Amino acid sequence: MLKYQIGTALVSGRATIVLCCQETYLDLHALLESSQVKQAFSLDRVDIPTSLMQMLEQWQYWKEQLPQIVEHVFAQGSANEVAGRLDVDVLSWLPPLMYPRKLICIGTNYWGHIAEMSGGTGKPPARPYSFFKPPTTTLIGSGTPFTMPEYARMIDWEVELAVVIGQRAYNVRGDAVMDCIAGYSVFNDISARDWNAQPTRVGIDWVMGKAANGAAPMGPFITPAAFVEDPQNLHLTLSVNGELKQNSSTADMVFGVREIVEHLAAIMTLEPGDVIATGTPAGVGYGRKPPEFLKAGDYMIAEVEGLGRLETPVLRPIHFLGPQ
Repeated sequence: MLKYQIGTALVSGRATIVLCCQETYLDLHALLESSQVKQAFSLDRVDIPTSLMQMLEQWQYWKEQLPQIVEHVFAQGSANEVAGRLDVDVLSWLPPLMYPRKLICIGTNYWGHIAEMSGGTGKPPARPYSFFKPPTTTLIGSGTPFTMPEYARMIDWEVELAVVIGQRAYNVRGDAVMDCIAGYSVFNDISARDWNAQPTRVGIDWVMGKAANGAAPMGPFITPAAFVEDPQNLHLTLSVNGELKQNSSTADMVFGVREIVEHLAAIMTLEPGDVIATGTPAGVGYGRKPPEFLKAGDYMIAEVEGLGRLETPVLRPIHFLGPQ
Protein backbone atom coordinates (compact mmCIF):
# COMPACT_ATOMS: atom_id res chain seq x y z
CA MET A 1 0.00 0.00 0.00
CA LEU A 2 1.40 3.37 -1.04
CA LYS A 3 1.84 5.80 1.83
CA TYR A 4 -0.08 9.04 1.51
CA GLN A 5 -0.75 12.02 3.76
CA ILE A 6 -3.52 14.60 3.73
CA GLY A 7 -3.53 18.25 4.74
CA THR A 8 -5.22 21.57 4.04
CA ALA A 9 -3.70 24.46 2.12
CA LEU A 10 -4.77 27.75 0.64
CA VAL A 11 -5.01 27.29 -3.14
CA SER A 12 -6.21 30.26 -5.23
CA GLY A 13 -7.73 31.76 -2.10
CA ARG A 14 -9.64 28.60 -1.17
CA ALA A 15 -9.02 26.11 1.64
CA THR A 16 -8.25 22.89 -0.24
CA ILE A 17 -7.68 19.27 0.83
CA VAL A 18 -4.20 18.32 -0.35
CA LEU A 19 -3.09 14.72 -0.81
CA CYS A 20 0.65 14.07 -0.79
CA CYS A 21 2.14 10.83 -2.14
CA GLN A 22 5.63 10.22 -3.50
CA GLU A 23 6.39 13.98 -3.27
CA THR A 24 3.44 14.72 -5.54
CA TYR A 25 0.71 17.07 -4.31
CA LEU A 26 -2.88 16.80 -5.51
CA ASP A 27 -6.08 18.75 -4.93
CA LEU A 28 -8.01 15.83 -3.44
CA HIS A 29 -11.47 17.24 -4.14
CA ALA A 30 -10.59 17.84 -7.81
CA LEU A 31 -9.11 14.35 -8.01
CA LEU A 32 -12.22 12.69 -6.58
CA GLU A 33 -14.44 14.73 -8.91
CA SER A 34 -12.41 13.79 -11.99
CA SER A 35 -13.99 11.38 -14.45
CA GLN A 36 -10.94 9.10 -14.19
CA VAL A 37 -11.58 8.45 -10.50
CA LYS A 38 -15.36 8.89 -10.33
CA GLN A 39 -16.00 6.23 -12.93
CA ALA A 40 -13.39 3.78 -11.67
CA PHE A 41 -14.70 3.92 -8.08
CA SER A 42 -18.41 4.63 -8.65
CA LEU A 43 -18.35 7.91 -6.76
CA ASP A 44 -21.29 9.47 -8.61
CA ARG A 45 -23.63 8.94 -5.66
CA VAL A 46 -21.09 9.88 -3.00
CA ASP A 47 -20.89 13.33 -1.42
CA ILE A 48 -17.33 14.37 -2.21
CA PRO A 49 -15.90 16.16 0.85
CA THR A 50 -14.61 19.71 0.51
CA SER A 51 -12.76 19.66 3.85
CA LEU A 52 -10.89 17.16 5.98
CA MET A 53 -13.49 17.61 8.70
CA GLN A 54 -16.15 16.43 6.25
CA MET A 55 -13.95 13.52 5.19
CA LEU A 56 -13.41 12.44 8.80
CA GLU A 57 -17.17 12.43 9.37
CA GLN A 58 -17.21 9.59 6.82
CA TRP A 59 -13.79 8.16 7.66
CA GLN A 60 -14.95 4.54 7.84
CA TYR A 61 -15.77 4.84 4.13
CA TRP A 62 -12.80 6.92 3.00
CA LYS A 63 -10.14 4.99 4.89
CA GLU A 64 -11.03 2.01 2.69
CA GLN A 65 -11.42 3.97 -0.56
CA LEU A 66 -8.44 6.33 -0.44
CA PRO A 67 -5.70 3.66 -0.48
CA GLN A 68 -7.29 2.09 -3.57
CA ILE A 69 -7.66 5.46 -5.27
CA VAL A 70 -4.03 6.35 -4.53
CA GLU A 71 -2.82 3.02 -5.93
CA HIS A 72 -4.93 3.57 -9.05
CA VAL A 73 -3.74 7.14 -9.62
CA PHE A 74 -0.06 6.47 -9.00
CA ALA A 75 0.10 3.24 -11.00
CA GLN A 76 2.80 3.54 -13.65
CA GLY A 77 3.33 7.20 -12.91
CA SER A 78 -0.14 8.24 -14.06
CA ALA A 79 -0.32 10.96 -11.38
CA ASN A 80 1.45 13.27 -13.83
CA GLU A 81 -1.67 13.33 -15.98
CA VAL A 82 -4.39 13.32 -13.34
CA ALA A 83 -6.61 16.26 -12.40
CA GLY A 84 -5.65 18.48 -9.49
CA ARG A 85 -1.85 18.40 -9.56
CA LEU A 86 -0.42 21.22 -7.40
CA ASP A 87 2.90 23.03 -7.16
CA VAL A 88 4.07 22.66 -3.55
CA ASP A 89 6.00 25.95 -3.76
CA VAL A 90 2.78 27.96 -4.01
CA LEU A 91 0.90 26.17 -1.23
CA SER A 92 0.17 28.10 1.96
CA TRP A 93 -0.48 25.49 4.64
CA LEU A 94 -3.48 25.87 6.91
CA PRO A 95 -4.24 23.71 9.95
CA PRO A 96 -5.09 20.25 8.59
CA LEU A 97 -8.49 20.42 10.32
CA MET A 98 -10.67 23.56 10.20
CA TYR A 99 -11.84 23.10 12.84
CA PRO A 100 -12.12 20.19 15.28
CA ARG A 101 -14.84 20.30 17.91
CA LYS A 102 -12.30 19.53 20.61
CA LEU A 103 -8.57 20.17 20.98
CA ILE A 104 -7.40 18.29 24.07
CA CYS A 105 -3.84 18.49 25.37
CA ILE A 106 -2.13 16.10 27.77
CA GLY A 107 0.36 17.55 30.25
CA THR A 108 3.17 15.99 32.26
CA ASN A 109 3.32 12.86 30.09
CA TYR A 110 7.02 12.19 29.42
CA TRP A 111 9.37 10.88 32.08
CA GLY A 112 12.16 13.19 30.91
CA HIS A 113 9.90 16.24 30.97
CA ILE A 114 8.71 15.44 34.50
CA ALA A 115 12.34 15.23 35.62
CA GLU A 116 13.41 18.53 34.04
CA MET A 117 10.40 20.45 35.36
CA SER A 118 10.74 19.13 38.92
CA GLY A 119 14.50 18.92 39.34
CA GLY A 120 14.27 15.14 39.29
CA THR A 121 11.91 14.90 42.25
CA GLY A 122 8.53 14.95 40.52
CA LYS A 123 6.13 12.03 40.41
CA PRO A 124 3.94 11.20 37.40
CA PRO A 125 0.19 11.83 37.64
CA ALA A 126 -2.04 8.89 38.51
CA ARG A 127 -3.99 9.37 35.27
CA PRO A 128 -3.56 11.43 32.09
CA TYR A 129 -3.59 15.12 33.01
CA SER A 130 -5.50 17.15 30.41
CA PHE A 131 -6.69 20.61 29.41
CA PHE A 132 -8.35 22.23 26.39
CA LYS A 133 -7.20 24.78 23.85
CA PRO A 134 -9.78 26.71 21.78
CA PRO A 135 -9.42 25.18 18.29
CA THR A 136 -10.59 28.04 16.08
CA THR A 137 -8.18 30.62 17.49
CA THR A 138 -5.12 28.57 18.50
CA LEU A 139 -4.66 26.23 15.53
CA ILE A 140 -2.37 27.51 12.77
CA GLY A 141 -0.70 25.77 9.85
CA SER A 142 2.95 25.11 9.07
CA GLY A 143 4.70 28.31 8.00
CA THR A 144 2.14 30.59 9.66
CA PRO A 145 3.84 32.96 12.11
CA PHE A 146 3.06 32.84 15.81
CA THR A 147 2.68 36.35 17.21
CA MET A 148 3.81 36.47 20.82
CA PRO A 149 1.00 37.55 23.16
CA GLU A 150 1.23 40.94 24.82
CA TYR A 151 0.74 39.57 28.33
CA ALA A 152 3.63 37.09 28.57
CA ARG A 153 7.42 37.08 28.50
CA MET A 154 8.19 33.37 29.03
CA ILE A 155 7.01 31.82 25.75
CA ASP A 156 8.08 28.19 25.39
CA TRP A 157 8.02 25.40 22.79
CA GLU A 158 6.63 21.85 23.10
CA VAL A 159 6.81 19.35 20.23
CA GLU A 160 4.07 16.71 20.51
CA LEU A 161 2.49 13.78 18.72
CA ALA A 162 -1.13 14.63 17.89
CA VAL A 163 -3.83 11.98 17.58
CA VAL A 164 -6.80 12.59 15.26
CA ILE A 165 -10.04 10.76 16.04
CA GLY A 166 -11.89 9.10 13.14
CA GLN A 167 -15.15 7.88 14.70
CA ARG A 168 -17.40 8.56 17.67
CA ALA A 169 -16.03 6.86 20.76
CA TYR A 170 -17.41 6.57 24.28
CA ASN A 171 -16.34 4.01 26.89
CA VAL A 172 -14.21 2.12 24.38
CA ARG A 173 -11.77 -0.51 25.63
CA GLY A 174 -8.96 -2.71 24.38
CA ASP A 175 -8.33 -3.04 20.64
CA ALA A 176 -11.38 -0.92 19.87
CA VAL A 177 -9.50 2.13 21.16
CA MET A 178 -6.96 2.14 18.34
CA ASP A 179 -9.70 1.55 15.77
CA CYS A 180 -11.08 4.98 16.68
CA ILE A 181 -7.92 6.76 15.51
CA ALA A 182 -7.90 8.18 11.97
CA GLY A 183 -4.29 9.33 12.01
CA TYR A 184 -1.47 11.31 13.54
CA SER A 185 0.14 14.72 13.09
CA VAL A 186 2.88 17.02 14.40
CA PHE A 187 1.86 19.54 17.06
CA ASN A 188 3.57 22.37 18.96
CA ASP A 189 1.92 23.26 22.27
CA ILE A 190 3.24 26.81 22.60
CA SER A 191 3.01 27.86 26.25
CA ALA A 192 3.31 31.01 28.37
CA ARG A 193 5.24 29.78 31.41
CA ASP A 194 4.57 33.06 33.23
CA TRP A 195 1.09 31.75 33.88
CA ASN A 196 1.34 27.96 34.23
CA ALA A 197 4.63 27.50 36.06
CA GLN A 198 4.59 30.06 38.85
CA PRO A 199 5.47 28.44 42.21
CA THR A 200 4.29 31.49 44.20
CA ARG A 201 0.78 31.54 42.73
CA VAL A 202 -2.01 29.28 43.96
CA GLY A 203 -3.53 27.36 41.05
CA ILE A 204 -2.65 27.38 37.36
CA ASP A 205 -4.17 29.76 34.83
CA TRP A 206 -4.43 27.36 31.89
CA VAL A 207 -6.19 29.92 29.70
CA MET A 208 -3.44 32.54 29.91
CA GLY A 209 -0.78 29.84 29.84
CA LYS A 210 -2.02 27.85 26.86
CA ALA A 211 -4.75 29.63 24.89
CA ALA A 212 -3.01 32.55 23.16
CA ASN A 213 -3.93 33.11 19.53
CA GLY A 214 -1.89 30.80 17.29
CA ALA A 215 -0.49 28.77 20.20
CA ALA A 216 -1.25 25.43 18.52
CA PRO A 217 0.72 25.01 15.28
CA MET A 218 -0.21 21.68 13.68
CA GLY A 219 0.57 19.80 10.47
CA PRO A 220 1.20 20.16 7.71
CA PHE A 221 -0.27 16.67 7.29
CA ILE A 222 -2.39 14.04 8.93
CA THR A 223 -0.81 10.63 8.34
CA PRO A 224 -3.42 7.85 8.36
CA ALA A 225 -3.02 5.38 11.22
CA ALA A 226 -2.43 2.54 8.74
CA PHE A 227 1.01 4.04 8.01
CA VAL A 228 2.08 4.41 11.66
CA GLU A 229 3.13 0.94 12.77
CA ASP A 230 3.80 1.85 16.39
CA PRO A 231 2.89 5.29 17.77
CA GLN A 232 4.95 4.46 20.88
CA ASN A 233 8.18 4.24 18.90
CA LEU A 234 8.45 7.55 17.04
CA HIS A 235 11.43 9.91 17.15
CA LEU A 236 10.44 13.53 17.74
CA THR A 237 12.55 16.70 17.69
CA LEU A 238 12.26 20.46 17.89
CA SER A 239 14.87 23.03 16.92
CA VAL A 240 14.99 26.80 17.36
CA ASN A 241 17.05 28.69 14.78
CA GLY A 242 18.68 25.41 13.78
CA GLU A 243 19.72 24.50 17.35
CA LEU A 244 18.28 21.18 18.55
CA LYS A 245 16.27 21.68 21.74
CA GLN A 246 14.12 18.55 22.03
CA ASN A 247 15.28 15.11 20.91
CA SER A 248 13.32 12.17 22.26
CA SER A 249 10.96 9.31 21.49
CA THR A 250 7.29 8.62 22.15
CA ALA A 251 8.59 5.54 23.97
CA ASP A 252 9.26 7.92 26.90
CA MET A 253 5.54 8.62 27.42
CA VAL A 254 4.08 7.91 30.85
CA PHE A 255 0.68 7.13 29.31
CA GLY A 256 0.63 5.80 25.76
CA VAL A 257 -1.80 6.70 23.00
CA ARG A 258 -4.12 3.79 23.82
CA GLU A 259 -4.32 4.72 27.52
CA ILE A 260 -4.92 8.40 26.75
CA VAL A 261 -7.75 7.79 24.29
CA GLU A 262 -9.36 5.19 26.56
CA HIS A 263 -9.16 7.59 29.52
CA LEU A 264 -10.68 10.53 27.64
CA ALA A 265 -13.41 8.37 26.07
CA ALA A 266 -14.46 7.34 29.58
CA ILE A 267 -15.10 11.02 30.36
CA MET A 268 -16.62 12.37 27.15
CA THR A 269 -17.69 11.27 23.70
CA LEU A 270 -14.82 11.70 21.27
CA GLU A 271 -15.97 12.77 17.82
CA PRO A 272 -14.51 12.58 14.30
CA GLY A 273 -11.85 15.25 13.88
CA ASP A 274 -11.13 15.70 17.58
CA VAL A 275 -7.42 16.30 18.18
CA ILE A 276 -5.50 15.00 21.20
CA ALA A 277 -1.96 16.33 21.73
CA THR A 278 -0.19 13.69 23.79
CA GLY A 279 2.39 15.70 25.75
CA THR A 280 5.95 16.89 25.24
CA PRO A 281 9.34 15.34 26.01
CA ALA A 282 12.33 16.87 27.78
CA GLY A 283 14.07 19.89 26.28
CA VAL A 284 11.59 22.72 26.80
CA GLY A 285 13.02 26.16 27.47
CA TYR A 286 11.69 26.44 31.02
CA GLY A 287 13.53 23.27 32.06
CA ARG A 288 16.94 24.54 30.93
CA LYS A 289 19.56 26.13 33.15
CA PRO A 290 19.30 29.02 32.76
CA PRO A 291 15.79 28.96 31.28
CA GLU A 292 15.41 29.93 27.63
CA PHE A 293 12.37 31.44 25.95
CA LEU A 294 11.30 32.40 22.47
CA LYS A 295 11.92 35.88 21.10
CA ALA A 296 10.92 37.79 18.02
CA GLY A 297 12.70 36.49 14.92
CA ASP A 298 13.07 32.92 16.18
CA TYR A 299 12.17 30.02 13.87
CA MET A 300 10.92 26.70 15.22
CA ILE A 301 10.95 23.38 13.37
CA ALA A 302 9.10 20.47 14.99
CA GLU A 303 9.28 16.98 13.51
CA VAL A 304 7.83 13.57 14.32
CA GLU A 305 9.27 10.55 12.54
CA GLY A 306 7.33 9.75 9.39
CA LEU A 307 4.71 12.46 9.97
CA GLY A 308 6.28 15.63 8.63
CA ARG A 309 7.97 18.92 9.45
CA LEU A 310 6.08 21.73 11.18
CA GLU A 311 7.66 25.19 10.79
CA THR A 312 6.72 28.23 12.86
CA PRO A 313 8.32 31.70 12.71
CA VAL A 314 7.93 33.91 15.79
CA LEU A 315 6.81 37.55 15.56
CA ARG A 316 6.99 40.24 18.23
CA PRO A 317 3.94 41.56 20.07
CA ILE A 318 3.05 45.22 20.18
CA HIS A 319 4.09 45.47 23.82
CA PHE A 320 4.40 43.36 26.96
CA LEU A 321 2.17 43.35 30.02
CA GLY A 322 3.81 41.03 32.55
CA PRO A 323 1.80 39.18 35.21
CA GLN A 324 0.97 41.27 38.26
